[in-house]
Amino acid sequence: MCIFATGNEVKNKNMLVKTYGCAVYGIEAIPITVETNIDKGINFFMVGLPDSAVKESHQRIKAAFANNDFKFPRKEITINMAPADIRKEGSAYDLTIAVGILTASGIIENSAVSDYIIMGELSLDGSLRGIKGALPIAVKARDKGFKGVILPKQNAQEAAIVNDIEVIGVENFKDLVQHFNGKNKIEVEKVIVDEGRLKQSLDYHIDFADVKGQENVKRAMEIAASGGHNILLVGPPGSGKTMLAKRLPTILPPLTLSEAIETTKIHSVAGLVGANSGLITTRPFRSPHHTVSDVALVGGGSNPKPGEISLSHNGILFLDELPEYKRQVLEVMRQPLEDRVVTISRAKMTVEYPAGFMLVASMNPSPSGNFYDPNDPNSDPEYVVKRYLNKISGPLMDRIDLHIEVPAVKFNELSKKSTGEKSEKIRERVLKARQIQEQRFKDYNGVHHNAQMTAKLLEKYCKIDESGKTILKLAMDKMGLSARSYARILKVARTIADLDTSENIKSNHIAEAIQYRSLDKHGMM
Repeated sequence: MCIFATGNEVKNKNMLVKTYGCAVYGIEAIPITVETNIDKGINFFMVGLPDSAVKESHQRIKAAFANNDFKFPRKEITINMAPADIRKEGSAYDLTIAVGILTASGIIENSAVSDYIIMGELSLDGSLRGIKGALPIAVKARDKGFKGVILPKQNAQEAAIVNDIEVIGVENFKDLVQHFNGKNKIEVEKVIVDEGRLKQSLDYHIDFADVKGQENVKRAMEIAASGGHNILLVGPPGSGKTMLAKRLPTILPPLTLSEAIETTKIHSVAGLVGANSGLITTRPFRSPHHTVSDVALVGGGSNPKPGEISLSHNGILFLDELPEYKRQVLEVMRQPLEDRVVTISRAKMTVEYPAGFMLVASMNPSPSGNFYDPNDPNSDPEYVVKRYLNKISGPLMDRIDLHIEVPAVKFNELSKKSTGEKSEKIRERVLKARQIQEQRFKDYNGVHHNAQMTAKLLEKYCKIDESGKTILKLAMDKMGLSARSYARILKVARTIADLDTSENIKSNHIAEAIQYRSLDKHGMM
């Protein structure tokens, strides 16, 4: 390929250059080839299913050229974005197109532009703005054999998480021209990522030691953390439900490197990774308001984006005052809770987002906020309590493993000077239980803890003796438990046995697991 150029003018009859970008769908990137052809005439064409933001790049590029002393070619420029059946959206293709025009014009003399995936939004002065999805783009660049990625400087730390590729962070596209032409080389971004860094991130500013009393609730939360179980806290206002929920992340195991990368990818495509930020090192804790829409919670929209449940992946989704959420919003969570993935279908595409989160919910036991007491004439009538609790559907309640009553803390507990057990000590027990589960499920892809067990795994690893069967049968008959509730009890019992380092599930493990199904009683409470 020969370029005959003097200054900034194209002298050859025509010139075709290929540069590469990426379209991001879900948390995966799809390589896009941007073909730039310059020929005789004066016009500008852009084809390949670009949206209006991509088409507007023409004006941004033109102004950026003028403000950096580059002459925009007075020729016929045709831009083709392939494959043509994938819609190209957003302003992140500005730099890809600009580099193509600069190379086809002879301003960039280095043919190495095709070795990189290049993405970035241009300002009119030539500086670059950050983009969404830098991490998935970097992963795809490595997988497809590119030498590296060229991105805005504020995305470089995020992309540099990926090993075995060059990441070049650019502040102004004039710097990139000089870099390609062998002048003022831009330093390759470096980030050191290891498991030690993830363990260092466990220094929280809150602790379970802050919680007075509530020992039975702390026990339930330890079980939930050990087995990855969903949990519902039921108690009057001021009993500490929110305080307890916010401290649950402090006893969860640290993220593994693969979990951290997957979590960062989701936040990256949502545009929630801050400028000059790298890997997300702590488990997410998302707490949407009860006015949240179903699209905001689950994800979607005309250009699908991850919702709160995907942003909670590998972490916790906390729904405070559960009955206050719209029933339609709660019902759309049923499938993600079961499948741990969100599927969003559109006419021309289907997008999947991971949704492996722990659901932690809280609620009052009645509209007045107090537990039903038949001996208290001032408490809500039983039918009012039932109607309030029935705002949450049975199928959704079945998917919550532990229901725990959180009573008001008595004065004697509050006035104690001694503190409770520290999160660090509880986390040690949780880690031991998780290690047992990791060893148990090492041959099963996608299963890491007890809450993820399938029916076959339940049958294999949750065998119970005759006394356990008797207790469970009595509970099912008395409480009217569903088949799904039966499975939940076995999973929780398996976790309790793991905390006891017991190979077999014993009758006391079954009995403790049953007591965490209080809302399954006839009439729900």
